[in-house]
Amino acid sequence: MANFYTDHPEYDFYLNHPEMKRVVELKELGFADKDKYEDAPVDFEDAIENYKRVLEITGDIAANIIEPNSEDVDLEGPHLVDGRMHYASKTYENLDATRKAGLWGLSMPRRYGGLNMPITPYSMASEIVSAADAGFQNIWSLQDCIETLYEFGSEEQRQKYIPRVCAGETMSMDLTEPDAGSDLQRVMLKATQDADGTWRLNGVKRFITNGDSDIHLVLARSEEGTRDGRGLSMFIYDKRDGGVTVRHIENKLGIHGSPTCELVYKNAKAELCGSTRLGLIKYVMALMNGARLGIAAQSVGVSQAAYDEAVKYANERKQFDTEIVKFPAVYDMIARIKAKLDAGRSILYQTARYVDIYKALEDIQRERKLTAEERQELKKYSRLADAFTPIAKGMNSEYANQNAYDAIQVHGGSGFIMEYKSQRLYRDARIFSIYEGTTQLQVVAAIRYISNGTYLTIIKEMLEHEVSDELKPLKARVEEMVKLYEQALEYVKEAQDQEMHDFLARRLYNMTAEIIMSLLILEDATRSADLFEKSANVYVRMAYADVIGEHAYITNFIKEDLPSFRAE
Repeated sequence: MANFYTDHPEYDFYLNHPEMKRVVELKELGFADKDKYEDAPVDFEDAIENYKRVLEITGDIAANIIEPNSEDVDLEGPHLVDGRMHYASKTYENLDATRKAGLWGLSMPRRYGGLNMPITPYSMASEIVSAADAGFQNIWSLQDCIETLYEFGSEEQRQKYIPRVCAGETMSMDLTEPDAGSDLQRVMLKATQDADGTWRLNGVKRFITNGDSDIHLVLARSEEGTRDGRGLSMFIYDKRDGGVTVRHIENKLGIHGSPTCELVYKNAKAELCGSTRLGLIKYVMALMNGARLGIAAQSVGVSQAAYDEAVKYANERKQFDTEIVKFPAVYDMIARIKAKLDAGRSILYQTARYVDIYKALEDIQRERKLTAEERQELKKYSRLADAFTPIAKGMNSEYANQNAYDAIQVHGGSGFIMEYKSQRLYRDARIFSIYEGTTQLQVVAAIRYISNGTYLTIIKEMLEHEVSDELKPLKARVEEMVKLYEQALEYVKEAQDQEMHDFLARRLYNMTAEIIMSLLILEDATRSADLFEKSANVYVRMAYADVIGEHAYITNFIKEDLPSFRAE
């Protein structure tokens, strides 16, 4: 029987990464829970075994329930009935299976009914679910919104809402409005207080994923007369209280199982989460960083599915009495899909480990004062997570699109036929580089770390790591790439022209990401040649060609040429 976890040894490879010892040590706080909870681990090895058991269950449900249901869900989609959203029929089967298996509230502390799993194995579960059905992954992975309530809500709110999510109630984050997409400062949903202090929400939200969920985190304008981010606060809306109806469900290109709703708030009762005026400035930023890591995992899951479909078809399909997988033009495409998949997965879990360490330290900080060493560690890993997240999200979402495209190409004419899975992967992947911040916004998030040399420092530290003898020629290529990167960066800086800087930012971002991912795949291949050496060879050579091209474009760019690129 298929299992989307055990079928892929890469997951165990990343669970056994050296940094996982520190992740587990911080998350389990000396394994104190073992005296209170029967399922709590007693040591590091026991914790890893716990994660593996959860992932094996996830892999079983993904392969044998969610994936077989995916075509029916894609064809049926959600329905709107009397102002309420109803999932596709088999989505309810998926929800039932994951609830019975206890796959909700995975990252939450045990005292609230969670499994206290770090973000790294949780991201693996998210990736596995996405490989089965990216649309259902949206519904299931929005449980991650509870992290924001856990971080910024009161203890009373934690006690009230977190056990419900751990039991399988669904969540959404209601941010976007008709006139506020990427520019969330324009959010105008109004939050007012009754005489008794009760908050009420009025207005419209649009493009809300899983918009008729049980528990909503809502960005609303609490400060009358304001028109910027400083007037926005975060609220918790409980569907049980009523006051919100679904006006419309979007008819989308892909992820059909994931309902995207337009919501009307009419005097809806809500609770303030945290403090007023920090909704966008602090809480949404935390919420979005978590969501972006979730989209990175979703993207890797679809890349894995695209690779599996391409390999399966290429081995079965014969032309000229030969399996097409043996044709260089076909195995080149498949090798590129695999290389992008492996490099993308590497940065996903590197980022997840950084997030795990800093979030665990923040959690400890709520209970006691950190030591000087812990404060330095918190600062370091918070900075690394902030720097790596836009690369993990941006690059993986772009790679998922490219890999789904190439999977169709491997199928030839059959890939264009709706009965084949590849077309659904292609349609599903298209949103990944748009929602939770477009790739262009990931560039905006990353560019300050490019300009101030943060990434260059990280790259030079990574270059000090040893690789196996077989990989040293590839590392030499990466060293050449770094020299070209420095030259391109210096060229842009010397111009001292903000418009030119912004115009070339995407190319600098691409260079940065491909160099970092090349170094990561080399480290992985050093630890496991069997799993990653082929991908390292393909990826580094591919990145080398790309970096040469970006360097040539940037260093031959003349700022006087810029007006010709502007729309009139």
